[in-house]
Amino acid sequence: MSKIDQNTIKHISDLANIPVSTQETKKLVDDFLKTLKVIDELRQVSVEDVEPTHQVTQLTNVMREDEVAKEKMLTQEEALANTESSHKGYFVVPRILEK
Repeated sequence: MSKIDQNTIKHISDLANIPVSTQETKKLVDDFLKTLKVIDELRQVSVEDVEPTHQVTQLTNVMREDEVAKEKMLTQEEALANTESSHKGYFVVPRILEK
């Protein structure tokens, strides 16, 4: 079984930029360990004679051809006409990522 401890949870929460309290960290350690235990149990199940299943509902996707409605299209100039800021034909938006 993989080693999951409070340092692992802290590392994951830092990577995801999600603040996690000490109490939440302890609960997450327990939850991860329970999940990994179930996964280990599933790995021991023999599936040798089981046919792979990729779809169990028998539903199918309804698809349609892509159609371009040229009368609804905007030129680049029209698309950029009301923007506050553009650069070389592209929208300029404020940065949202710090790292």
